Amino acid sequence: MEKEIIKGYKVTDNDMRCRGYQYELGKTYNQPGQVELCGNGFHFCVSPAHCFNYYEFTSDNRVFEIEASGDIVHGNDKSACSDITLVRELTWEEVLKFVNQGVGNTGFGNTGDWNTGDRNTGYRNTGDWNTGDRNTGYRNTGDWNTGYRNTGYRNTGDWNTGDRNTGYSNTGYRNTGAFCTGEAPFPIFNQPSNWTEHQFKQSKAYSLLCQVDTKQWVPSSHMSDAEKEKYPSHKTAEGYLKDIPFKEAFQNKWHNWSAESRRAFFDLPNFSWEIFTEITGVKPE
Repeated sequence: MEKEIIKGYKVTDNDMRCRGYQYELGKTYNQPGQVELCGNGFHFCVSPAHCFNYYEFTSDNRVFEIEASGDIVHGNDKSACSDITLVRELTWEEVLKFVNQGVGNTGFGNTGDWNTGDRNTGYRNTGDWNTGDRNTGYRNTGDWNTGYRNTGYRNTGDWNTGDRNTGYSNTGYRNTGAFCTGEAPFPIFNQPSNWTEHQFKQSKAYSLLCQVDTKQWVPSSHMSDAEKEKYPSHKTAEGYLKDIPFKEAFQNKWHNWSAESRRAFFDLPNFSWEIFTEITGVKPE
């Protein structure tokens, strides 16, 4: 527990309601009792992008800059406090700027995160755990894409290191062929699988992947002199958001997961240690 006032961000519905509370700008709310993450207290995120790990990324929701005070507890990407004040509402343009984090990413409103590839020109492509290059497909939507030459926006294929997906104008749920009306088998580890994308996103492996956080809030008090010089805005923000390479972030989680949790990745269709290591950095034990 710590007692301080910190800046954060909170999402509400269009009527400024969240978890039974009706909020108003400038008003301070207090929640009595012990503050617990996912339990008692007002929840918020230090990074606005992290808010959308818990709320749908849509302009129907509203994002507010808040001041958290009283008793405060922090998790990996979410915090809770006993006292909260909604200071101002962010414009949707501000929200999009916060969420778009890709390197060389020229898309606007990109909901895929942790995209480390450069010059991605595919648009809404959906294969997962793929390797290769030159993804020129249309409608690419992937996350954790480490292949290069991807510059499109709204990539939703997940944890890909490669390219050459060329599906175009599909009407099914995130298909990768041409003029398809059904949901096609979902490629995993560079091969077709007997899963659909929906099945993959219902899997424990996907749930674990969503826990991998490539952003870390570093308070000013914990910053090195070099970091303070590089990020002078820490004086007003009271810290900065540190980028963590995906492999490093994944391995940090991997070492904390139980053997049972790790097994969820091995149970994925077409599991390949070679591809898994290339993407995550984790090697066979």
